[in-house]
Amino acid sequence: MASALSDRLSRIVKEMRGQARITEANVTDMLREVRMALLEADVALPVVRDFIARVKEKALGQEVVGSLTPGQVLVSVVSRELAATMGDGVADLNLAAQPPAVILMAGLQGAGKTTTTAKLAKHLIEKRKKKVLTVSGDVYRPAAIEQLKTVTAQAGAEWFPSTPDQKPVDIARAAIDYARRHYFDVLLVDTAGRLAIDEALMREIQELHAVLNPVETLFVVDAMQGQDAINTAKAFSAALPLTGIVLTKLDGDSRGGAALSVRQVTGAPIKFAGTSEKIDGLEVFDAERHAGRILGMGDILALVEQVTAGVDMAAAQKLAAKVKSGEGFDLNDFLDQIRQMKQMGGLSSLMDKLPSGMAAKASEADLTRAEKDIQRKEGIICSMTPRERSKPEIIKATRKRRIAAGAGVHVQEVNRLLKEFEQMQGMMKKMKGGGLMKMMKRMGGMKGMPKLPGMG
Repeated sequence: MASALSDRLSRIVKEMRGQARITEANVTDMLREVRMALLEADVALPVVRDFIARVKEKALGQEVVGSLTPGQVLVSVVSRELAATMGDGVADLNLAAQPPAVILMAGLQGAGKTTTTAKLAKHLIEKRKKKVLTVSGDVYRPAAIEQLKTVTAQAGAEWFPSTPDQKPVDIARAAIDYARRHYFDVLLVDTAGRLAIDEALMREIQELHAVLNPVETLFVVDAMQGQDAINTAKAFSAALPLTGIVLTKLDGDSRGGAALSVRQVTGAPIKFAGTSEKIDGLEVFDAERHAGRILGMGDILALVEQVTAGVDMAAAQKLAAKVKSGEGFDLNDFLDQIRQMKQMGGLSSLMDKLPSGMAAKASEADLTRAEKDIQRKEGIICSMTPRERSKPEIIKATRKRRIAAGAGVHVQEVNRLLKEFEQMQGMMKKMKGGGLMKMMKRMGGMKGMPKLPGMG
C-alpha cells in the first residue's frame, strides 16, 4: 500500500504543480487516485468511503499559503486523515491495576500471538522496568507451550509451565496465584487460536476473560490478511471488550489495508506494531509516523531511535576524542563503524525509514548485495593481525594474499577495502581541529558525501 499510495500522490502533486488554487475538480481527481490505492490495499470499503468523504470536506476548505502548491496542501490533508483513521498519536498500555496487571492476547492461529507475547514481555522489561510472567493457555498445540517457553527466555521474562491435559481456566487461575505470590508486575496470557472463527474458540476466550479480568485485552492481527483481518476483527470485537490492537508482519510485502481498517471496525486503538521477526521487533504504534511511512515521507523519528539504540555511545565518544587529538584512524576503528551499522539493523532496515525522495529506490537484490559486502569487509579485517589493523601501511602484496585467503575473497577485494579505508581516513584527518564544519560546507551538506562502508 505504501508504495502504491505514495506513487499516486507524487504523480498528482506533479500534475497540479501549475495550478494556483484548490478546486473541486482537482480534489476529485486526486481522491480518485487515493480511493483506487486504498481499495487495492484491501482497505474495507466502508472505511474508504468515510475516509474519502472526510478528506474532500477538509481539502475544499483549505487555503493555499506561502510557497505550498495545491498538491502539497492536499497531501497534508490526506496525511492528517490517515493518522486520524488509525487513531491519533500514541495509545499506551494501561497497567494501573493491583499487581499483577493481566494482559490477555487474542487472535487467530498464525497471526503471531506467541511471538508477540514474548516481544511485549521484552518491551515491558526494558521500557517500563516491569517484572513479567508469561503463560500459555493453548492446550491444543503442545508446540505452542514450548514455543512460548523458548521465546520468553529470549525476552528475559519468566515462563509459567502449563500442560495440554489442563483446562485453560485452571491454567489461568494457577498463573495469577503464582504471579501474586512472587510479586510479578505483569502477567501475559497467550491464548489458543484457530484457523477460522468458531463458537468453541469464542466461548473459551470469553471464559478466560471472565476468570482473568484483564486490564488489557489485545487483539493480535496479521497486517497481510487484508479483508480477512476485518472479518476476524469484527468477530473478536463482538465477543470481547478489546482495549487495543497489535499489528504483526507490518514489515512484510503486504498491501497493509488492515492498519487502516481494524481501528475503525473495532473502535480499539492500535497500540503496537511488529516490525521484524526478532525478539525486539515490536514498536509502539504512532499513527502520525505510520501515515508518514505510507505516504513515502519516511519515519525519521524511528530512524533516529534505531540509530540511537544501536550506537555504542562510549565507543563513539572514544573515536571522537581520538580524531580530535590527531591520533590515526585505523582499521580497528573502521571495523567498529561496520559493526555499528550491523547493530542498527543493517542497511535495509535503515533505508525503510528514509523518505522515498531521499532513499534511492534500491531493489531488494541491491540491498542484499550491499549487506553481503559489509559482511565481506568485516571478514577481511578480521583476517588481519592486530598489527596490520593498527598499521595498515604495512599491508603489501604477500600480506594481502594471506588476508584474502583467510577471508575467502579475491585480493582485489582486499585492495578495494584498503582504498575505501584510505578515503575515510582522509576524511577523519580533515575533522581534526574543527575542520568538520569546513568540510561539510565544501561538500554542500549531503552532496558528494562518501558512501557508507559496504555501499562502495
